[in-house]
Amino acid sequence: MDNVPPPAEELMLLDRELAQLDARRSQLLARRAWLLSVLYAPAAAVPPSRPGAGTAPRSAQNVLLALGGVLLAVAAIAFTLVSWGSLGIGGRAAVLATVTAGALAAPLVLLRRRLASTARAVASLGLLLTVLDAYAVHRVGVPGADAVGYAAVASAVLAALWAAYGAAARGLRVPLPAAVVAGQLPLPLWALASDAGALPVCWALLVTAGLDVAVAVAPRPGTGVRPVACAAACVTGGWAVLIASWFSVVDGGAGPAAPLLAAAALAGYGAWRTAAGAESWSVAWAVVAGAVAVAGGGGLVREAVPVQWVVPGYLAAAVAVGAVAVRGGVPRGVRRGLAGASVAAQALAVAWALPQVAAALVGVRPGVPWAVVAVTVTVAGVLASLPSRPARCGALALAWVSAAALPGALALPDAAASVARLVVTAGFLVLAVRLSRPAAGQDGARDADGSLGDTALGGALLGALVAAAGARGSEAAEVAVLGALTVLFAGGAVAGRGRHRTVAACAAVVAATGFTGAASAAAGLPVHLAGVALLAVPVATSAVGAALRRHPVAVPVELAGAAAGALAAALASARPAALALVLALAGVVAAATAVRPERRPAAGYTATALFVAATWVRLAASGVSSPEAYALPVAVPALAVGVLRRRHDPEASSWVAYGPGLGTALVPSLFAAWGDPGWPRPLLLGLVALAVTLLGARLRLQAPLLLGGAVLALVGLHELAPHVVQAVGALPRWLPPAMAGLLLLVVGATYEQRLRDARRLRDTLGRMG
Repeated sequence: MDNVPPPAEELMLLDRELAQLDARRSQLLARRAWLLSVLYAPAAAVPPSRPGAGTAPRSAQNVLLALGGVLLAVAAIAFTLVSWGSLGIGGRAAVLATVTAGALAAPLVLLRRRLASTARAVASLGLLLTVLDAYAVHRVGVPGADAVGYAAVASAVLAALWAAYGAAARGLRVPLPAAVVAGQLPLPLWALASDAGALPVCWALLVTAGLDVAVAVAPRPGTGVRPVACAAACVTGGWAVLIASWFSVVDGGAGPAAPLLAAAALAGYGAWRTAAGAESWSVAWAVVAGAVAVAGGGGLVREAVPVQWVVPGYLAAAVAVGAVAVRGGVPRGVRRGLAGASVAAQALAVAWALPQVAAALVGVRPGVPWAVVAVTVTVAGVLASLPSRPARCGALALAWVSAAALPGALALPDAAASVARLVVTAGFLVLAVRLSRPAAGQDGARDADGSLGDTALGGALLGALVAAAGARGSEAAEVAVLGALTVLFAGGAVAGRGRHRTVAACAAVVAATGFTGAASAAAGLPVHLAGVALLAVPVATSAVGAALRRHPVAVPVELAGAAAGALAAALASARPAALALVLALAGVVAAATAVRPERRPAAGYTATALFVAATWVRLAASGVSSPEAYALPVAVPALAVGVLRRRHDPEASSWVAYGPGLGTALVPSLFAAWGDPGWPRPLLLGLVALAVTLLGARLRLQAPLLLGGAVLALVGLHELAPHVVQAVGALPRWLPPAMAGLLLLVVGATYEQRLRDARRLRDTLGRMG
């Protein structure tokens, strides 16, 4: 099909027309918006086409009305306080009645004329005048009346009048909220005037808060009334709760508990009513309801139980609140808030109980009150009933706390307490093993993420620590408990799976270490001999590692055994001979471990270091001070290893192969030769250095050539130094500087040649191995 004009040009024309249509549409929409604003704006509004208006008309009007209201209020106050006494009774009544009636009637007329802002300003003035009227009536009509009681009556009357006025004049925003504010005063002021005590004031505040809640939840309370009523309910209810809580803590009993429970019911009603539209507010109200209910319920229980059972009483109230939260039909926001308050109260109860259990476990206090056990058992039961893995882990942890506290609560003898702690440890270890093993007919583990098993294993480890600590003071008890722990954790390592097996195996090694030490102490062995006996642990772990070979448990077990070997060396350090023996035996264990291919590098180096350390300690214990005795036992094996290295890898550097051995053999003797006034050591060291230098030159090896040459030069310098000093002292003083200058001239003149010689020497050394 032919196109006239061409497609590209037609497309350009279409885009241009569409852009024009868009621009026209924007102009029409802007014009429509302006017409709507002109059509529905007040008659006194300034058209938007007038530029340069510095202040919006509505804002200017509000400012003027506010200033006018303030001035009228000041004038009214000045009249009431200053000029009131110059008028008679009739004049006073006429003035007040006329001004107040006019101020309250004028807004009705202004509303019909659509002057809403002016009407609101005049209405505010009228409300202020009613307050001044009440004050004037008290000063003139009933001057002898009680001020607090009269204020209660006056505030009630004013609240009723303002509410009726606001209902009659729906366009005014101030009277109804002002009536709510005035309504906060009658009942509390009446309670104060009656001088009946603090609890009646509390009830008055609470009833006032209930009325505020009723106003707030009304279907159509009026403009601005609901937020004011909510705020007023929070303030008055909060004061009531604070007063009742104070008396509940100080005195207890049903007196303060009753208003607390009533406040909880009131807050719960507010939470329930706001659950559908504002869940966040519902949660907040429910938290308040739950917390106040716990305070009230605990206050009731407190009066009937001994002092040590006060916290369990509050805990019972918290559990009851949590039971309400999990019932069916409770809105989500209410359920969340009540559950949060219950959890917080239970956490505080646990925080009260845990330090007492810990103090009993470490021996700070002799026993554990049954109230503490009741708290931990109760919270553990609550957590166990929840379908949540973290909750069940917490239940398991608190079950351990309860079990650990039982011996102290029962005041068991030491032997029975040790047996009980071992039983608890064994139970948690068995549970951890069961959770780590696959269930019947399942491929995965019973505990999907391992949290329950980890919690159980942690309980077993803590139980082992508590059992071992509780056995201190009796050698027989220590041996028995640590032996039992060794067997328990060894069994757990055999039966467990995964990381639980590894942790149990390491715990078994630690328990075996403690058992060996306790058995040595019970046998009356000295500390250094106990260190020798402790080497049985690394021997056993090395054997276990050889049996396990590349199993994941092998490395942790052998490292735990190595730690026991380090402890053995620390115990034997008091006697150098015993320390040398321990180091040598540990070296034998490491050398035996190095036979295995997977442990050869690390264990081989460790064995070498242990043998060298054992030799040095033995030499030091024998009073040997010659450095060669310390250096040669290290240098000879190092050189032998270097020879083997070069034989298997001819490309290996001579510094890697021979540098450590030569340095160990020559450097300590060099330092000793410089401080040795005799001639045998320098002569022998020079001969050895000469032999090493010639061998390096013959075999074209850098390390022997440079190390031997450097040591030979330093030994020769040491031997010639006295003669040089003597000769220099016999020369004229000008000769040494002259010779130094001459040497510099020669070197400078032949600098290029020396530089080429140095480069050739560097290249020659670089070609050596």
